[in-house]
Amino acid sequence: MSAKAKTSAKKPAGKKATSSKTSAAKSNSKSGKTSTSAVDSQFRNFTPYQPKKNEKYMNENQLAHFKQILANWRLELMEEVDRTVHHMQDEAANFPDPADRATQEEEFSIELRTRDRERKLIKKIDQTIDRVDQDDYGYCDTCGIEIGLRRLEARPTATQCVDCKSLDEIKEKQIHG
Repeated sequence: MSAKAKTSAKKPAGKKATSSKTSAAKSNSKSGKTSTSAVDSQFRNFTPYQPKKNEKYMNENQLAHFKQILANWRLELMEEVDRTVHHMQDEAANFPDPADRATQEEEFSIELRTRDRERKLIKKIDQTIDRVDQDDYGYCDTCGIEIGLRRLEARPTATQCVDCKSLDEIKEKQIHG
C-alpha cells in the first residue's frame, strides 16, 4: 500500500507550502565523541504518539508532541557543541612531534566539520519549529498530502511524503549520477 493511499487527505486550505532542502547530517568522529547519528538516536527517546480513533491529523496534541521532539533534539545538539568547545580547549596541546600535532589537527578538523553539519541541522530544526508554530507542519511541500506520524517521528524535519522524497532522490541520481 503506498503512502499516498494511506494518507489521502489533502492539506487543508489556508496552509501555505514552504520548501527546504533535506540534508543528512550524519558523521563519525575519530575522537570518539558523539556524532550526529548518535544524537539522532538520542532524540528518539520518546514515547511514540498514539493517535485516538477519528483524531484529526496535526491537532494540538500532535503538534505539541513533535515540538517537544524537535526541542529535545535541538537541546542535545547544543549540548554536543558545548562539549566540543570544552574538549578542544582541554585537549589543545602544542606537541613537539609533528605526527602527533598533525593527528590532533586532523581530529579537531573532523570534529569541526561534524559540528558544522550539526549547526546546519540546528538551523533546519529551528525552521521546522517555526512551521509547527505556524500550523504548517506535517504536510508534504510538493503534493500537500499528510506526511504521516511515523515518518515524522523517524525524521521530524521531513518536508515531503515518502513518495515525493523518493522521486526527488531518483531525479537527483539521474542528474548527478
